[in-house]
Amino acid sequence: MAEVQYGEDNIRTLDWKEHIRIRPGMYIGKLGDGSSADDGIYVLLKEVIDNSIDEHMMGFGKQIDVDIKDGVVRVRDYGRGIPLGKVIDCVSKINTGGKYDSKAFQKSVGLNGVGTKAVNALSTTFTVLSIRDGQQKKAVFQSGELIEDVPLEFSNEKNGTIIEFTPDKTIFKNYKFIMDFVEDQMKYYAYLNAGLIINLNKNRIFSKNGLQDLLEDKTDANLLKYPIIHLKGEDIEMALTHGNEYGEDYYSFVNGQYTIQGGTHLTAFREAIIKTLREFYNKNFDTSDIRQAIIAAVAIRVQEPVFESQTKTKLGSTNMSPDGESLRTFIHNFVKENLDPYLHKNPDTAEALLKRIQQSERERKDMAGVRKIAKERAKKASIHNRKLRDCRVTFTDEKHPRHLETTLFITEGDSASGSITKSRDVETQAVFSLRGKPLNSYGLTKKIVYQNEEFNLLQHALNIEEDIDDLRYNRIVIATDADVDGMHIRLLLMTFFLQFFPDVVRKGHLYILETPLFRVRNKKETIYCYSEEEKKAAIDKLKGKPEITRFKGLGEISPDEFGGFIGEDIRLSPVVMRKDVKIEELLSYYMGTNTTERQEFIIENLRVEKDEVDKDAIEEEALVS
Repeated sequence: MAEVQYGEDNIRTLDWKEHIRIRPGMYIGKLGDGSSADDGIYVLLKEVIDNSIDEHMMGFGKQIDVDIKDGVVRVRDYGRGIPLGKVIDCVSKINTGGKYDSKAFQKSVGLNGVGTKAVNALSTTFTVLSIRDGQQKKAVFQSGELIEDVPLEFSNEKNGTIIEFTPDKTIFKNYKFIMDFVEDQMKYYAYLNAGLIINLNKNRIFSKNGLQDLLEDKTDANLLKYPIIHLKGEDIEMALTHGNEYGEDYYSFVNGQYTIQGGTHLTAFREAIIKTLREFYNKNFDTSDIRQAIIAAVAIRVQEPVFESQTKTKLGSTNMSPDGESLRTFIHNFVKENLDPYLHKNPDTAEALLKRIQQSERERKDMAGVRKIAKERAKKASIHNRKLRDCRVTFTDEKHPRHLETTLFITEGDSASGSITKSRDVETQAVFSLRGKPLNSYGLTKKIVYQNEEFNLLQHALNIEEDIDDLRYNRIVIATDADVDGMHIRLLLMTFFLQFFPDVVRKGHLYILETPLFRVRNKKETIYCYSEEEKKAAIDKLKGKPEITRFKGLGEISPDEFGGFIGEDIRLSPVVMRKDVKIEELLSYYMGTNTTERQEFIIENLRVEKDEVDKDAIEEEALVS
């Protein structure tokens, strides 16, 4: 084996933009393509808006305008504007910013002087314009390189900062902004900053009542067991209620930042609710009985917060300030001193909350025997068959650099699961093989999850029986054929998750795998197409009479080909729940007993679909021949 040389020539010093572009994960977490709410393009947007939010928190600027079109993002705030002599430094010199002075930004979101620099370096074009007291300063960058330094100019615009950027497609491959994710992101900012106006593509987002508005937007009032409890104090706000669905649903925030992965504040909040309710009712309820169907939000403001990553999605701080009181004690005291008297003053709410806990208690005890039998069956099944081909890394391995990439593909049939198994990345990709079509679980109780072998084995594979926080894979991907049977299996699996584990969907873990419908190739080049439009474009590109293959099922795609579809260029469609869609109504319409409305919908859309299929079939036949 040849000796590897290691000398002075091997030592490199990267400038700030090179380092960010080579190691983007250190600054913005995972890259992704926009199919997940925590993908890199949304982090870039967040890093820009965080600065505008900090200005608002300091009392400057009551409005932020956000426009996204064709992959280009423009953010305009009405704060004080970046000091004109430091505009270029603030977006291109690492560890440069105004937030190191704790007196000026006591409880800021961004403290590390990295945010906009990362956005600049990871964008093909990045423009910053600061307007301040009748003057403006503009600078334009490409991939972090300054290409235009515009001298100071007169301006009659209101003070503030305008930043426009286009994420680099060589880094964020096939990216697209999903506006449902962006809208949620903007709404969280509004909930945490009551009175702030955010205009997203000219649509006004505004909150008057903070976290109470959040829970009202996220829930169906008709399914709540009691009115939302909304409590506010200095540096803390909480909202709490119980619904009628399985699982727990929490929203946690620090200094106006949505901490999607929770952290020390959420842990303390969950503990405080359990402790306070046990003491109020003077009964040692099981933790799961109190938390079942809970919907809650907590927001705190901490001086100089410590997050577990640059993307600030999980709080690590244990104190309210570097030398202040315990964060856990602060939250426990607030919940005890406010929730307890609220329940005393509102006996109807206290009674309704008690009945919901007792309902969960009865359900848990009724299922105790079924769970025991189901666990034994699952253990035997794991010994005698190979339904799950696991991966080496799991989502719970938070310290592993690739834990966010962990994926479970749910497939139907041996041929499809075999192709994925042979071509997958064994480090982060697992495969679960279904046997036939799953049961339609709409309207059934959770007992069926343990009694039905497929559902029981699936929940054990995912490790979500006790708590969704123990989920083994960050992404659960439904991988079925793009035919009628495949679509039906997708629908049945989505029904399973929405009925019994809605948090899997709410927290952005469920996806549909997009696989190519066509392969268009000649002797020199092969193009895989995911739609009729892409197929036509490929034919035009290759010219002549290229060979066209229509994939009718996943099993027809060879493992070698499949490797390209589930690798770096994987295309996933997230299963997203819009706020105006209620789970019960959605499942009742699509999966309940036939209704006149649904029959009319199917007949009308089937007619359109048939016309399109016939037209496409004629065109395809003509092209192939």
